[in-house]
Amino acid sequence: MTSITDPNFSDRFTSAMEETHNKQLKTYGEIIDMTVELCQAHTQSVKSALDTCLKKCKDDVMLFETIQTFKTDLIQKNVSMKEKKHAISEMMTEIQQKEMQKDAIIQKMEKLGEDQVKRKELIESQNKANKNRLKNLQKARVVFQDHLGMEIRTIQGKTQLSKGEKLQFVFRNINPSDQDSAYVVTMGIKEDGSYQIVSSDPALECLPVLESRLQETNNLAAFLANVRKEFISQIRC
Repeated sequence: MTSITDPNFSDRFTSAMEETHNKQLKTYGEIIDMTVELCQAHTQSVKSALDTCLKKCKDDVMLFETIQTFKTDLIQKNVSMKEKKHAISEMMTEIQQKEMQKDAIIQKMEKLGEDQVKRKELIESQNKANKNRLKNLQKARVVFQDHLGMEIRTIQGKTQLSKGEKLQFVFRNINPSDQDSAYVVTMGIKEDGSYQIVSSDPALECLPVLESRLQETNNLAAFLANVRKEFISQIRC
C-alpha cells in the first residue's frame, strides 16, 4: 500500500480523482445526451401523436359534416318523395275519377243510343200505325162520306186535355125529320199512336165502351158505324 507520505501520492490521487471526475462527467454527459435524445424522441412522439390526433379529429369533423350532409339530403329526399307520392296519389285519384266519368259518359252515350233506337222504332211503329189509320180513314171516308153523307173536319183542341189537332166526324142523314142536322164525334191521336175520343154531340153514354173496343180492334170504320148506329138509336128512343 502506498504511503501517504509518498511525495507522488498526492499527484496520483489528484490524477485518480480527476480521472474519476472525468469519467463521471462523461457518464453525466452521456446521461444528459441520452436524456436529451429521449426528450427529443418523446417530444417527437408526442408531436406525432398530436398530429395524428389532430388529423383524426379533423377527419372525424369532416366525417361528421359528411354524415350531417347525408342526413340533410336524406331528409330532403324523404320530403320530396312524400310530396311525389302525394302528387302521384292525387294524380291516380284524378285518373280514377276521369275513368269513372268516362264510364258514366259511355253509359250515357250507350243509353242515348238505345233510347234513339227505341225512339226510331217507336216512330217507325207510329208511322206504320198512322199509315194503317190513314187507310182506315180513307176507307171510312169512302163508306161514310160518299155513301152516308159524313163530313170529316180538322180542328184545334182548345182545352188542356184536348189541345192539338183533332178530327171531327160530322154525321148527317141521322134524323129523318131533319136530314141536315149534324151529329158530331171528336177524336184525336195520343203520343203512343192510340185513338182518344174527346166528345160527342149529342152525348153518347156508351162512348167509353166504343172507345175501348176501338183501342182493342183499331178498326175505325167499325167504330164510326157503331157511333152512327147509336146516334140513330138515340133518335128513335
